[in-house]
Amino acid sequence: MTWLTDFPSLSRGELRELRKSIDDSFRDFIEAYGENLEHFFDPLLTFLVGCEKILLATPWPVIIAVIACLAWIASRSRKIVAGVVISLFAIGYLGMWDDTMRTLSIITVCTLMAILIGIPLGILMARSDRIQSFLTPVLDVMQTMPSFVYLIPVVMLLGIGKIPGTIAVIIYALPPIVRLTNLGIRQVDKDIIEATNAFGCSPWQKLVNVQVPLALPSIFAGVNQTIMMSLSMVVIASMIGVTGLGQPVLKAITNQYFSLGLLNGLAIVAIAIIFDRVSQQYGIRIQKHREG
Repeated sequence: MTWLTDFPSLSRGELRELRKSIDDSFRDFIEAYGENLEHFFDPLLTFLVGCEKILLATPWPVIIAVIACLAWIASRSRKIVAGVVISLFAIGYLGMWDDTMRTLSIITVCTLMAILIGIPLGILMARSDRIQSFLTPVLDVMQTMPSFVYLIPVVMLLGIGKIPGTIAVIIYALPPIVRLTNLGIRQVDKDIIEATNAFGCSPWQKLVNVQVPLALPSIFAGVNQTIMMSLSMVVIASMIGVTGLGQPVLKAITNQYFSLGLLNGLAIVAIAIIFDRVSQQYGIRIQKHREG
């Protein structure tokens, strides 16, 4: 009856050989294409460094004023704008301004890249059931894979630095915007689609003038979730050289500095709340405008 308790599996030697063959294949791939991949991501690195330099060089009153104006334009809420100003002022007063600007730069770049990649993928999923059936398990893997696992291949390919961390954050934050774009377009009222067909609209006109505008609340919900997931990766990405608020938190964990970890953790929470409230209010305004 041993077959009931002993699960059939590879021997230790066979398993070791399998792992070795996988590792050797990946190393061969790195030797063959690693340098080309580094050059491929040079524009992303230039964009990220440029964004970081701009935020660090801009005087703090200007940064606060710009963010407050953007918050007002998006939310039309005085309470949210006041919360944004107070939170940013407190972050600067407690000596975390530079790290916060570095974090904002990487979150901005990662969110923009996720939007540029995710919305077209979501549109493709909405227009083809076959593409949806192919991409859904891929997104499931991306969303459920432990975040530390993302660091292994990107570090082996690109080493330690900003770009590996940025790529890991983009991969981790991409699924929500893809899923919710797909969902929003598929939920557009079929009667409206039939009306556009009756008026002779081309597929492009139907997409740009009808489907995407009506799906905007869902798309912005995806943007909101992408930002939140990007922020959740800040501390983990700091392990491979991403500067910002994550590095002091990692230092606090390593050296048991409670106050350092607490303050920088609260700064990350404050940024997350700012992005969450502003993007949510903008999505609500779009929904009300559409219903009106």
